[in-house]
Amino acid sequence: MAIYADMHVHTTFSSDGKGSMDEMIQKALSLGLRHICFTEHNDFDYPRHEGDPENIFLLNVDSYLYELLTKREKYGDRIKILFGIELGVDPAIVQKNIALSQSHDFDFIIASSHVCHGRDPYYPDFYEGRSEKEAYREYFESELENVQKFSNFDVYGHLDYVVRYGPTQNRNYRYADYGEIIDEILRFLIKNNKGLEVNTGGFRCGIGSTNPCIDIIKRYHELGGRVITIGSDAHEPKYLTDQFSATCEMLQEIGFKYYAVYEKRQPEYFKLDTLL
Repeated sequence: MAIYADMHVHTTFSSDGKGSMDEMIQKALSLGLRHICFTEHNDFDYPRHEGDPENIFLLNVDSYLYELLTKREKYGDRIKILFGIELGVDPAIVQKNIALSQSHDFDFIIASSHVCHGRDPYYPDFYEGRSEKEAYREYFESELENVQKFSNFDVYGHLDYVVRYGPTQNRNYRYADYGEIIDEILRFLIKNNKGLEVNTGGFRCGIGSTNPCIDIIKRYHELGGRVITIGSDAHEPKYLTDQFSATCEMLQEIGFKYYAVYEKRQPEYFKLDTLL
């Protein structure tokens, strides 16, 4: 592995997290990481399902920050602990996200599409009554609308998240089927100095790939995009840095030489083949 920063990590401060901050940091130290960025979920107006708590995916940022600061005191001489957030974005909640993103001095903000027009693609009802391709197209179109309406983020997360949960996942999925929309998203990110997250969580979801897929990452590079962060999207310690070695090789083959680590919303670049 030649990536020593995991820039997408969740703990029990996220509604679906299964590891404490201590457990995540201790695992990161055992892996030799130099940076770990906690990116706890916040999704305003998340569509609740049966059994969901009333405040699902609403983050108590003050409690989260207090815990993070105590861990900096405890571990700060061994690992850089970064204060991030993963904002679920949607046109209906732009003002709420603007307010939250400005409420604290985050090191790093990921914008992610977990909800598309009031439905989460994680659930089967998103795909009912239409083709998989139509559902995927709606998802990408909503992402384009998201980047055009909300700008206070650093990278866009798991750009093709929808394919993790579609009826056939990525077996019939081709970047070319949505290329005109995806290219517009990528050009917008590049023009506005936003990065693209390379998220390895897709491997454990059964698609055998990063999110976004290699063709989108290649296209981002072809269009001139060079700002990438790499995150495992780990919700429990065992998934920290999952598939980072294979991802590093893939990125180098595409032509990337550096990856970004954000602190105080500013990227610092590190070679893919060297220690931080």
